[in-house]
Amino acid sequence: MKKRLILAGICLLVLVLAACGTKDSAAKNQNKEQSGELPYLDVQLRVNPGEVNSNEEVTFTAKVLYGGKPVKKTDEIKFEIWRSQSEHHQKIDPRNNKDGTYTVTKSFSEQGTYYIYAHVTAEGMHSMPKKEFIIGEPSEPETKEDASTNMGKMEHHNNH
Repeated sequence: MKKRLILAGICLLVLVLAACGTKDSAAKNQNKEQSGELPYLDVQLRVNPGEVNSNEEVTFTAKVLYGGKPVKKTDEIKFEIWRSQSEHHQKIDPRNNKDGTYTVTKSFSEQGTYYIYAHVTAEGMHSMPKKEFIIGEPSEPETKEDASTNMGKMEHHNNH
């Protein structure tokens, strides 16, 4: 009986110490992440130029960094482009420039307000920065409600 109590006490002590160690490690990792010590996926999306006329070329560039260093090969990268208030979203595979940048050049025949997402998966992380740009005269921009509705439709469409 005494041996069982001692064994149970040791097991309980081991569990308590293990739980404290895990909590301390998680807190240290969170502090390192907040202070910038842990690497993270950083995607800088640029639209050049930001405003153009119909049928003029626009270049979209995603600069992908992990821990401040260029990611020369992602697990997945797609640019998703659509006109405001439209349910039609076009997904394009960008060109890998082998220096951590990925580009697409495209022209638009219809004027209006447009949006682009860069969907990037690399180093076990996902990032999807979004930018607005205007072709010719702006159209009515999307509201937050429109954006979440379109995102839900797009996700639903991609799953089928």
